[in-house]
Order: sequence, then structure tokens, then C-alpha cells
Amino acid sequence: MRALVTGGAGFIGSHLIDRLVARGDEVVVLDNLSSGHRSFIAEHLEAGNVELVEGDICSMDDVSTAMGKGIDTVFHLAANPDIRLGTRITDTDLKQGTIATYNILEAMRVAGVQRIAFASSSVVYGEGAPLPTPETHGPCMPISLYGASKQAGEGLISSWVGTFGLQAWIFRFANVVGARGTHGVIFDFIHKLKNDPSRLEVLGNGLQEKSYMEVGDCVDAILHYMQHTNEPLNLCNLGSHDTASVRRIAEIVVDVTGCHDAVIEYTGGDRGWAGDIPKARLAIERMLESGFDVRMNSEAAIRHTAECLLEEIGLEE
Repeated sequence: MRALVTGGAGFIGSHLIDRLVARGDEVVVLDNLSSGHRSFIAEHLEAGNVELVEGDICSMDDVSTAMGKGIDTVFHLAANPDIRLGTRITDTDLKQGTIATYNILEAMRVAGVQRIAFASSSVVYGEGAPLPTPETHGPCMPISLYGASKQAGEGLISSWVGTFGLQAWIFRFANVVGARGTHGVIFDFIHKLKNDPSRLEVLGNGLQEKSYMEVGDCVDAILHYMQHTNEPLNLCNLGSHDTASVRRIAEIVVDVTGCHDAVIEYTGGDRGWAGDIPKARLAIERMLESGFDVRMNSEAAIRHTAECLLEEIGLEE
């Protein structure tokens, strides 16, 4: 298979590429390196297993260039990585999410590429969904601009499947964490403690509670589910069996960093920022029924991530 991975130099994308290369696939990466890092895929680039097209998913010309390289399957992972940014620059997710996904789909239609896997998110379900939330829950009413762009992307993909005969896999992710993470609560906590080991500020009251999935489990689940499903449109939640609170994440990061005297301070309120969903847990029966299960549940994934990121920060210094 010859795959195009948008955002392939990023956190999840680079782990996916590791798997694709290991199984013998040829890979083209489309990434503008705004949040991704060439170093994440440098080994593959040097070995000639991966070709990097340094371009922007918001540019139809860049997307068409990458799509014209004999692609069989698209893994569309690129998006705005900072949900909070949309509260300040309100067209961020429209451009980097909705319009960019249109660009991908239209370039696929023109080039005759028939298969796409899309990284969606649990945030499409919005607030007040039953917990754990099944894929059948609806209507989906997201409360963040990021969530709205992911739902719009799902709708565009569904319409391209129905109108132009594409085959698609839509994956709604829990919070994905792990090595090479470039943002998120664990990343933020480690950097806050690095700057001031005596205190750790936590946005909200610390009672926010969500599922966390280790990135290796996530990309393995994607590839497994694609191999074991074959409908025109396939939808699957990806997550773990449990949840962890932000308070517990703070405790784990304090322990892993060795900053045991740090005072954990909470800013208050039931959520970290506008558009944040305080409690989320996905039903993962479809994933389990396909024969895939996670190696790590939430706390193990969080601790593993903190250890990896702490080591990566040390290597950078």
C-alpha cells in the first residue's frame, strides 16, 4: 500500500508511520511542520521509506501535489492541535479543519483515491451525552469550535462516500497521550513544574474526568479496525476502559517529576476553558468486538507519558 499521512510529522502521525513502514508500506507525508517535527520521522526519511511533502492542508495546490503521488489510502490526521486557540482566533478550526478536510476529499476525487481514515474526536458528542458514549448517540451537538470542525469533517466524508463512492473509516478518539507529545495536560504540567518546581497550577477544579489512550494503542487500533471492517462507511470510538481525573494526573506528574513538595493549586470552575467538556468516556464495544484491546488503561498511559516526556525534555537540554 502507498499511504498519504497528513500531519505525519506530528504526534499521532509519526507513530502511525512507524507502524506503516514496519509492515512494508510506502508513505508520503504532508505536513507544514508548524506543530510536527522532522526529527520524529527523520530515521524513515534517511532510509528512504518516507517522502515528505512540506506543505499546508489549507492549500489545494499542496494537497493535490501530495495526492498525485500514486496514493492508495489517506490517513487524515492533520488539524489544529490546540483546542483553546479557537476561542481566540475563531476561524482556526474552520480553515484547518473543515476547509482542509474538503481539500483532502476533493483532491482524492480528482486523483481517483478511494480510501480515507479520519481522526475525529470524542468532543463531537458535546456535553450531556450518556457515559460511556456509544457511536450511535445523537444528535451530536459539540460545544467547541474544534468539535464543530470535526463533526463537519465527518459530514463531508460521509457525503463523499455517498456521492463519489469513497470508502471511509472515522475514528472518534479519546484523549491520546504518549511519547512525542507536543501539547496537552501532561505536557503542560511537566513544563509548569520545570519552570517552578514549588507549585503546579491546574485549570478548573481538578474534577474533570476523561479517558486516556496511549498513542501506540491508538494507531494499532486504527490499523486493526481497518483490516477487520469493510463497510463503505465505518465509525468507531477509540479509547480505554476507564477514566482519570485532572487531579489524579497532577498527582502522577508530581510523582514522576520528583517535585514532591509542589503545591497543587486549582483555578476553580468545572472546566479548564470555554468549550471544554468536564467528563467524557467513550463506549469501546465496537473496537473490542473487532478483536482489539488496549495494553494500557488511563492511569498507566498517563504515567508512561509523563515518563517519556520527562526523558524527551532531558534529551533536548
